[in-house]
Amino acid sequence: MRKLILGLAITLDGYIEGPNGEYDWCFTDQDYGLNEFFKRIDAIFIGRKSYEMMQQYSESVDGEVVPGMPAFTEYVFSTTLKAVKEGATLVSGDSISEARRLKNLPGKDIWLFGGASLFSALMKEGLVDELWLSVHPILLGSGKTLFGKQGGRRKLSLLESKTYDTGLVSIRYSVENT
Repeated sequence: MRKLILGLAITLDGYIEGPNGEYDWCFTDQDYGLNEFFKRIDAIFIGRKSYEMMQQYSESVDGEVVPGMPAFTEYVFSTTLKAVKEGATLVSGDSISEARRLKNLPGKDIWLFGGASLFSALMKEGLVDELWLSVHPILLGSGKTLFGKQGGRRKLSLLESKTYDTGLVSIRYSVENT
């Protein structure tokens, strides 16, 4: 079975975006392990808000949202969108069942790219297998947090950690789903 891997940037105080949705605090001066990560995956799960933000950003930078990111099969989870860009698949029904089905298809791992709400729902159902967090050395003080109420404890096992000269710390944990 494919793994579902949450992979994203987070501040030391737990925010994934600033109070106005900004992510200008994210380091982009080097790869930070992304190219190696891209070799592991062939699909992306993304929530509506992150999808819309990504589409808006994409238009302003001639299509390249994440530097060096190859094309992946993209699944957009939304109950309100009626359509998504060409090449993407809209998941609008039972998102949990569909995520389970997609994880069981053959292929590489799946990147849970964005969406605190989507992450929370998939985590509660035991569908998230790994957390790969790029902890940026900044305290935002407010914004959107990643970890809301999770419905109980989850044991994590450290798989890897790497510290960069910029102060960014990359950490990977496996999630023990029971």
